[in-house]
Amino acid sequence: MKRLCAVFIALSFSPWLEAEEAPWPILHAAPNAEPLPDTSLLDWKGDLAERMVEGVDQFLDAQIAAALSSAKASGSKSRDKLEQMLGLQLDSRPASNAFEYADWSPDPRAESPEFVVRQVRWKAFRNVHGMGLLIEPKDAVPIADIIALPDADHLPEDLCALPPYPLPQTTPFALNLARSGCRVLVPLLINREEHEFLMPNREWLHRPAYELGRTLAGYEVQKVLAAVDCLLTMPRTTSRKLGVVGWGEGGRLALYAAAVDSRIDGAVVSGYLAPRGEVWNEPADRTLFGLLHDHSDWQIASLIAPRTLIVEAAHYPDFVFRPDELGNPERLRKRAGKRGKPGRLISATPDQVRREFNNLDPWEGFQITTPEVAIADESWQALLRQFDLEPPLELEILESPEDVYDVAVASFPHTDFIAERHQSQLAEIEAHNQWALVDADRLRANLTSSLDVSDLSSYRQSAGQLRAQFSRDVIGEFDALSTLPVPNARSRSYQIGEKTISFEVVLEVGPEVFSYGILTLPKDLDLEGTVKYPVVVCQHGLEGRPQDVIGESKYKAYKAFATRLAERGYVTFAPQNIYIGFDHFRLLQFKANALGCTLFSIMIPQHRQITNWLAGLPSTLSPK
Repeated sequence: MKRLCAVFIALSFSPWLEAEEAPWPILHAAPNAEPLPDTSLLDWKGDLAERMVEGVDQFLDAQIAAALSSAKASGSKSRDKLEQMLGLQLDSRPASNAFEYADWSPDPRAESPEFVVRQVRWKAFRNVHGMGLLIEPKDAVPIADIIALPDADHLPEDLCALPPYPLPQTTPFALNLARSGCRVLVPLLINREEHEFLMPNREWLHRPAYELGRTLAGYEVQKVLAAVDCLLTMPRTTSRKLGVVGWGEGGRLALYAAAVDSRIDGAVVSGYLAPRGEVWNEPADRTLFGLLHDHSDWQIASLIAPRTLIVEAAHYPDFVFRPDELGNPERLRKRAGKRGKPGRLISATPDQVRREFNNLDPWEGFQITTPEVAIADESWQALLRQFDLEPPLELEILESPEDVYDVAVASFPHTDFIAERHQSQLAEIEAHNQWALVDADRLRANLTSSLDVSDLSSYRQSAGQLRAQFSRDVIGEFDALSTLPVPNARSRSYQIGEKTISFEVVLEVGPEVFSYGILTLPKDLDLEGTVKYPVVVCQHGLEGRPQDVIGESKYKAYKAFATRLAERGYVTFAPQNIYIGFDHFRLLQFKANALGCTLFSIMIPQHRQITNWLAGLPSTLSPK
């Protein structure tokens, strides 16, 4: 009965509703798909916005393939560029540094007859510290200093066979190195647990850092390099070597640290090195701006030569954020309340890793191994042999930590302590990002201080260099889109209003790239060419379409301003921009970022083609 009443009320009032004038312009479909003069008929079917995004996707895939095939290894210039991509040049480490024990963790975490394990902290940059476990021999002089880097989801305790358990997918290689006579530091990394804002902790910190010319990986490399500073200030013999050994995210940091700092004598990288052509499909914190231009993994590895590099090509951490029903990274076309970037860590077969290094000139200290476990004893033992050290041929297998530690490590409580330790590291980087955001105002002022504002001509001349720098370094430029082709315009009549007529228009921009939009003309357009009409390009917002600015669709937000302007005598063009399709267009951004470009590296040529075409419209343009 209630439903019938509702229908009756709606029918009763329907004449009144129809009589009320709509606030938006009433537009009707054009009866015939006629093209504009001097254009071909647009006969494409389907969703042109999706087709445009798919074309850009194909263009970016081709650009990535070309970058990987033409890449070459280079020396110091490449090292400087890697530092720049990581953001290492923006935050200085302290001039003097040392590990802090007292007041932070005065009691040992664990002890054995040969060594002691302590919680330590050290200054990394500004107010950011590194934290981790330091294993030091009690009486003997260390045979080498090693920084052992866990994967992001593993604790320093895991590599030392300390509670909490279970052990990670790797061996407790920090403990084994200590048992062989090394002094070993195990830093804490930011983990991948989901943040309260629905993205991994690593993405939460990386996003603002990335906007500020920094990266989370750069912050953690700085912590490693600051630890190198500390280790080099500790009592040592002149011949003692320093190495880095890492798995997963720790392997990535070991690679970067050894590549940029020649004080590191050698590295073991496990669970990271792979063809990096799909870096765009990884979690967001793996993003480096311009990585695939001369900085794929084999090229970064070449910066370590002639020092030691041992690559394990067998075991990779498995992590997927936002998996779909098949376990692959989710690809949604509409927002579904999830904010973090879907992504999976890259893994590779031994053959893929070997092919990755095909272009690399081998050197004596370079090895690729395929052990049965990650960070196998033979890998770090090979590193020590490259240091002219002779490690034990075989370490006694431990059934439990009590076999090596005298202190009852299980009595050292740690659930709260470990959570608080990680939170303090996360909070320090959050605070540094906020400081860098404020400091960016000073940097921008310094950058623009060279502008000559005495008169318009001087300003234009002095702004030229900054404009070119902004286009090249911030927006990014594709050579394939630097020279625009003949637009080969296609069009078809779209809608007719009381005072306007509109056309869908497609213009060629580059390989697989085109512009699409809606041109709206006044019906009383002067056909004699005696009147010059002002042209307005009318933009929609995120996830929008040109239809949103011309009629009823999204009228509440846009008030159909493109059509209203045409009713007042303007020519308007509403382009379709790339930022539509949620996960799909965001992947385009990550693909472009890997090449040192952005979505605007494509949208600017698209808009340049649009404005060029609009400026060249013939005076005989007819609204028929």
